[in-house]
Amino acid sequence: MRTRVQAALLLFVVIAVAAFAVPLLLFTASDRTQQLVLARSADLDRFASLMDQAAATGDTSAVAAEARRYTQLYGEPLVVTDTRRRPVVQTGGMRAVDPAVARLLDAALRNQTAHPAGALRPWSRGYRMFAEPAGTGTRVSGAVVLRASVGTASEEITRRWAAVLAGAALVAVACTVLARAATGWVVSPLRRLDRAVGQLAAGLPPEQTRAGGPPELRQLAIGFNRMARTVTAALEQQRRLVADTSHQMRNPMAALRLRVDALHTHLAPSGDRTYTGVTTELDRLENLLDDLLALATAEHRAGELTVTDGSGVHCDAAAVAADRHRLWEPVAHRAGARLGFRSADAPVPAACTDRELAQITDILLDNAIKYAGRGAEISLRCATEGSRATLTVTDDGPGLGTDELALATTRFWRAGRQHQNGTAGTGLGLAIAEQLLAGRGGRLELAAARPRGLRARAVLPRAEPGGGNGVGGALGPAGPIGPVGTGCRDTHGGDAL
Repeated sequence: MRTRVQAALLLFVVIAVAAFAVPLLLFTASDRTQQLVLARSADLDRFASLMDQAAATGDTSAVAAEARRYTQLYGEPLVVTDTRRRPVVQTGGMRAVDPAVARLLDAALRNQTAHPAGALRPWSRGYRMFAEPAGTGTRVSGAVVLRASVGTASEEITRRWAAVLAGAALVAVACTVLARAATGWVVSPLRRLDRAVGQLAAGLPPEQTRAGGPPELRQLAIGFNRMARTVTAALEQQRRLVADTSHQMRNPMAALRLRVDALHTHLAPSGDRTYTGVTTELDRLENLLDDLLALATAEHRAGELTVTDGSGVHCDAAAVAADRHRLWEPVAHRAGARLGFRSADAPVPAACTDRELAQITDILLDNAIKYAGRGAEISLRCATEGSRATLTVTDDGPGLGTDELALATTRFWRAGRQHQNGTAGTGLGLAIAEQLLAGRGGRLELAAARPRGLRARAVLPRAEPGGGNGVGGALGPAGPIGPVGTGCRDTHGGDAL
């Protein structure tokens, strides 16, 4: 913003300085040109007067001597003729028979004065021609032609223009310094507010914005600090509520499972069905708590990365994909599906940690295995596409409709047929994957496969050479994630289903 404000102010300064300097430059050139014309006109008047006296007396020695002396002093040639165009005196190599001189002599003998038109400029070179008749207004007694050099006048115009431009440059520099100071005074508080707003939007505690700048901005900073404290306190309370609730429910859940397991030996055979239903719901509730914690952690990490420098981490996506394929292939086999793997021969550097990419891959593979059905063909592919690293899981299962694809990453959303089939899931898996990818500047793409099925594609920026080792990550220092107990295993097109 500061650059744009400075650009606008500097544009105004340039226009204002130009509006002052350009007319002054033009006036300076015109004034010096006028001085040249007046000076040479006075010289022509002098020679015209001498020629008129010579025509009256018949003695041309005075005008000839004066003309030669003038050329010696100033280096400007003269031609003086009588009414019959006979040269009275010719100096400096200029002759009356020269075409340009002849035209001016003819005009002067017709009682026409010839002065050059147009103002001189610093780059003007050469000479200008002047012509004037000798005699009175009704009687012409001769003609005078002068070839005046413009070198001296051009040099003086150059010096004047340089002085004007130097002054304009000093004014522009002074205005630039003032503009930078003024924009810094106004924009710096706005930059601090923008940074604080970004932190607040990411769910992080914003720094207290120092009040500064104009009174309106100081009042805005005070109001923002007050609002930020209120919003931060509310977000922190909400985050603690989710975390504390999840943690606090684990102990009652564990105790409940122990009691239910202890009751199993005392149940009649007719109660086995009810017992199985209770344990299934307990499993579902435990998975839901795990996924809620994983989603809260992913969202918090994604918010942190929007306002902090998350660069410097990288991993080999091909190696991670190969590792997850080895872990999930037996699971796919037990589910009656085939899991294939294809990757580039070279490493595929992705701008995320090993753990983050492993959890994303687990979510996509678990969904495909769970919902594609028995006999399904599932493929895992890792590749580099331009400036992006991609990891794609494709299956030939029933897939999702167009409307369902738009809702697949919505929290707790599951397709209706999955409810009917009784497939377990919480509807949080794809939401977790989407948050993990967004935190690293990536995205999750879901599309229908051809001829049938679902294609889930994780797209991440390629890591710059020399990045970090990518160990650890947003989800903490836990060890490798296996195909069982991922905390996100009830997903696919998804646990969204």
